Amino acid sequence: MTRRTPGAPMPDVVRHALRARQHPARAVQCPHCGAHPHRPCTTISGRRRLPQPHPKRIAAWARTVACCPTCQVEPSIPCHRDGRELPGGSVHARRYTEAETAA
Repeated sequence: MTRRTPGAPMPDVVRHALRARQHPARAVQCPHCGAHPHRPCTTISGRRRLPQPHPKRIAAWARTVACCPTCQVEPSIPCHRDGRELPGGSVHARRYTEAETAA
């Protein structure tokens, strides 16, 4: 069997157009299933690809992209309430909206 030689590298403009349909949270690694950036989330066994990212991946994306208007923290810093980090690495709802407007 012959091997196919790789074609020319894909320009960034074309790559961006192909990824525009994807959820912006796919830009970060999924802490739940371990999916690499720009790859779809899978079940834990890795057998089935999921159409939407896991909620933890969306929270990780919001944490890296946006500032939180509720607790006044900068990107990459976890949200907190009364000095304690939110359980499970979750973020405030207003941080999700900030991340969506930034994307």
